[in-house]
Amino acid sequence: MAIETRHDVRYGFGVRTRLPYDQAVTLTKEKLKDEGFGVLAEIDVQRTMKEKRGIDFRPYVILGVCNPPLAEKAFTAEIDIGLLLPCNVVVYATDDGGSIVEAMDPDVALGVVGDRPDLAPVATEAKQRLRRAIDAVAGA
Repeated sequence: MAIETRHDVRYGFGVRTRLPYDQAVTLTKEKLKDEGFGVLAEIDVQRTMKEKRGIDFRPYVILGVCNPPLAEKAFTAEIDIGLLLPCNVVVYATDDGGSIVEAMDPDVALGVVGDRPDLAPVATEAKQRLRRAIDAVAGA
């Protein structure tokens, strides 16, 4: 399947795919792993909304992902960078049975530390890897 549509927002980028939610989550994790990212945290937003607010919400997961070599470079450059990590990737169900898969834009996130030539390559590489993973989900 080709990428159906891009689904970019000013602080992130992603794709709309025809894959059902459960398949999109599984494939997203696989493709992130292929790009060197591990899942450090997984937040089931649907379950949390039900438990904490008593409301029904669409299937939606927030994955806190990290690429250890890139994180090491970032921490070496700026010890407080942990405030901006890990990278968040979301997958959520659409009304038509497909899914949206999005990642925060590392350029935007790391942009809050200002013009940092030592961090710019880290953000660029993270963005390239996240984009490849997400595009691979939509291309499945």
